[in-house]
Amino acid sequence: MTTPEKPSTSHSKTAGKTTIADSVVATIAGIATREVDGVYAMGGGPTRAVGAVRDRVSRSADHTRGVKVEVGERQAAVDLDLVVEYGTEIADTADDIRSNVTKAVERMTGLEVVEINVNVRDVHVPGEEPDEDEQDTARVR
Repeated sequence: MTTPEKPSTSHSKTAGKTTIADSVVATIAGIATREVDGVYAMGGGPTRAVGAVRDRVSRSADHTRGVKVEVGERQAAVDLDLVVEYGTEIADTADDIRSNVTKAVERMTGLEVVEINVNVRDVHVPGEEPDEDEQDTARVR
């Protein structure tokens, strides 16, 4: 006795094109970078200052600050500008960032990450944020 064949329940491969916007890859890369220990902030000087004000006004974080991406049909390249905490082993942190960003982008998008450039713009030293009072007492006016 033969059993009747059941219709296949697996998903068939339907033709179509998936396009992933640069902003999607930038958001994924930004979040994955911030997850790494030793990363204090994203972006360089003016970008960080303007972004901090925008975050306070909009009450939301810009996950793409300090992130630039190029996205092709099958590959992506990422440039990251960031500030590290003082005492961070920068080379190890950069390796951890590359690994975390690659895993996140490739898993979520299916794109191959071919390059991640980590640009460390500054080192954050705890307790060295300029006080508003100090700015008012400048030696020279």
